[in-house]
Amino acid sequence: MSKDIYVFIEQRDNKLEKVGIELLGKARELADDLGQEVVGMLIGENVKGEANILFRHGADKVIVVEDPRLKEYLSEDYADMVYGIIEKYEPEIVLFGATSIGRDLAPNLAARVHTGLTADCTKLEIDPESKLLMMTRPAFGGNLMATIVCENFRPQMATVRPGVMPSIEVDKADGEVIEDKFEFSHKEPIVHLREVLKIESTKKDITEANILISGGRGMGGPEGFDALNGLAKELGAEIASSRAAVDSGWIEKSQQVGQTGKTVRPELYLALGISGAIQHLAGMEDSDLIIAVNKDDGAPIFDVADLGVVGDLNAIVPKLEELVRKERELSEQL
Repeated sequence: MSKDIYVFIEQRDNKLEKVGIELLGKARELADDLGQEVVGMLIGENVKGEANILFRHGADKVIVVEDPRLKEYLSEDYADMVYGIIEKYEPEIVLFGATSIGRDLAPNLAARVHTGLTADCTKLEIDPESKLLMMTRPAFGGNLMATIVCENFRPQMATVRPGVMPSIEVDKADGEVIEDKFEFSHKEPIVHLREVLKIESTKKDITEANILISGGRGMGGPEGFDALNGLAKELGAEIASSRAAVDSGWIEKSQQVGQTGKTVRPELYLALGISGAIQHLAGMEDSDLIIAVNKDDGAPIFDVADLGVVGDLNAIVPKLEELVRKERELSEQL
């Protein structure tokens, strides 16, 4: 009989990725509704020492699978290990991050175990009557939200993008660590990793930022984003954008917020020249404080904004930068 909620804990260079920690928090909530436990799946080489971190974020148990062959992610090898876990322990629900790794691994496993997979979920809940997992995700280009259930097959599987679920911390020092081994489907890897090229970036990932200044089509061009650097420096903010700016080549894809970009939840989200299409709102509507500036008083962004300013951002941004600078200088004098 299927039971418990399993979370694939993604790691790179033996450092846990944030999305796995976030999913443990949601798994903890779902498991409490079902009266079941949360189990982390930690796979790699010499990763057992990271298990205690998972207990502090909601896991009751951690299954650790270690092998030198698992040092770097290879699709078939990792799928063999997670498939082994699913076949042996029969989880009720399995969650993955919708990262480059999760988007490769989850459908591979769904096909192997003959079950459904709902991708890029923005909401997960347990139906109080059926006890099924209700998996909600944008559909039809983001114009509506669809809630999907998997009635007849197990495990119920979903991927969730980083930044969608808030992480939690629990007053728990430890839990049960289960070390296990499974056979690879091929004695030798069918894919050989020749080299790992790492790109060092001086920019902070926008999903980690406490303050985001995000520009849209209303910025007018790449020079519009250049003009935001001063304000970003004064606020200690990172610069982000809507899809329109990325498609126009004004800013990098890594800075895109929205359904086809990244999901963010900063303390302050300053939306400049962004109309507020539902695809963009899906990526930022859970921000603590949303301030929007747009010359169109009927822009949908104002429906989710805590504070809306109707006006020309080219006139407003310099004044806002000057005001923030004066406030900072005054606070430094006190």
